[in-house]
Amino acid sequence: MRLATEAGAAREASIAVAQRAVELGVTLIDTAYMYGWGANEELLVEALYPYPDDLLVATKVAIERPGPGEEAPVNGRPEFLREQVEQALRRLRVERIGLLQMHRLDPKVPLADQLGTLREFQLAGKIGHIGLSEVTVDELDEARQIVDVASVQNRYSLLDREHEAVLDACDAAGIAFLPWRPVHPAASTATAEIAAVAAELDATAAQIALAWLLDRSPVVLPIPGTASLDHLAENVAAGGLRLSAEQRERLDGITAPTAG
Repeated sequence: MRLATEAGAAREASIAVAQRAVELGVTLIDTAYMYGWGANEELLVEALYPYPDDLLVATKVAIERPGPGEEAPVNGRPEFLREQVEQALRRLRVERIGLLQMHRLDPKVPLADQLGTLREFQLAGKIGHIGLSEVTVDELDEARQIVDVASVQNRYSLLDREHEAVLDACDAAGIAFLPWRPVHPAASTATAEIAAVAAELDATAAQIALAWLLDRSPVVLPIPGTASLDHLAENVAAGGLRLSAEQRERLDGITAPTAG
């Protein structure tokens, strides 16, 4: 999402970040039509195609490109989803999308129609797994009556645990949980506790936030965004950190910051 796609030095830097991520062992890259209205998917093709065998490029559908000055509307109509899936297949130059996620559920369209459309593509071999984003526990339960849900992508972090119940539901069912915005903007300044644990492990506050997520549950797979090679290396290195039980308990006890 953070990778610049416009022509020039910024695009070249984005390509270098994507390529370096794979070199460092990253095996999942999360993109979406909404990220540049297809431009982010095309950037990843330029950087990584043909894709390594162990790389999963996940993308998302169900957001419509807005007109000038408008907000991007959710659109879960079957005909729109079919068009978006076919366009994603073409842009990513694949015959099968390994993980196709609903960017948002459309409250105006029956859930069975939305997910049933993706299931048709799955049965046709054009989608490997189906994922959801920004759902409640009840929506997840309803969706699982229609399709096999492989992943859920909700906002969640050390300082933002609003969707704790959804993570618990995913943990219980063995569903991958991909927290977006996994490093809360206030993580570096919110509490002395984060700074203290970071000092103990010779790490940054952001790395502690990622390590906490990875320690939270085996189904958690954070998707931190970056446009910097240095920041990328920092994020990847967080996977090697190990929290002690005492450090984990201290971080668990942190209260999320309040607005204002």
